[in-house]
Amino acid sequence: MEPLSLQVLVVVTGSFLGFQWMFHRGSPGLSQHFCKGFLRLSLTQSTEWNSRAVSTVHAMVVGLFCLYIYIFDEPIQKDPVWGDATLVKLNVAVTTGYLLSDLLLMFTLWESIGEKYFVLHHLAALYAYYYVLSQGILPYFANFRLLSEFSTPFVNQRWFFHTLGYPKLSKPCLLNGVAMASMFFFVRIAVIPAYYSHMYSVFGTEDFYRLHKGARCAWVISSVSLDIMNIMWMRRIIRGCLKVLRSAWLRNAGTEMESKKTD
Repeated sequence: MEPLSLQVLVVVTGSFLGFQWMFHRGSPGLSQHFCKGFLRLSLTQSTEWNSRAVSTVHAMVVGLFCLYIYIFDEPIQKDPVWGDATLVKLNVAVTTGYLLSDLLLMFTLWESIGEKYFVLHHLAALYAYYYVLSQGILPYFANFRLLSEFSTPFVNQRWFFHTLGYPKLSKPCLLNGVAMASMFFFVRIAVIPAYYSHMYSVFGTEDFYRLHKGARCAWVISSVSLDIMNIMWMRRIIRGCLKVLRSAWLRNAGTEMESKKTD
């Protein structure tokens, strides 16, 4: 494996330290000021709150930058394997710093925010991102993967509502639940055929054979592993969403029947 450049190391380190600061100082300070319910949380809840707040910030920053690259970065569109990866490497370096920061927090605060599937997710992503950062390869596919971050704010918001005591059938929870399921499906599941179709189109080409075996394995293994986890999470989300919508429908139907009886 090739060593990481000084520029990449600086961005990764800055990202790592920035997200650590957000967790320990930024989120607690802002949450106490803007959300009085934060003061009533237990230590475990406040720990996860700060972790999810940091996750939301990362998702918005990286997701928007990723969308910009996807639309306007022509070199990676023309050459998805060896195109100029300058912007992609910057975005991946920010994400790498976040993943390392989150792994450290999970290991040191395991009882509060530890989750084995998230550890596997982070390690699979870091394994693939190392090749992007060190060699600048597969920029289109790395950037395509980061589009999935657009679903993260909705997932975190669901937890915030639940922790603050919002009823599951309240309008904010219902709207966020539908938005979460829809966004998760579109950016993580619906794109799977297009992603692997594009991957298949590269197999057997000269650009593909220029990749050494380690890079090919990282590309395929990390992609498959992440999608297996995404499908598992999608299944949970759909089941939860359908359960809540069914309860909301039964409640509304019961209310209408009571209203008719009263009339």
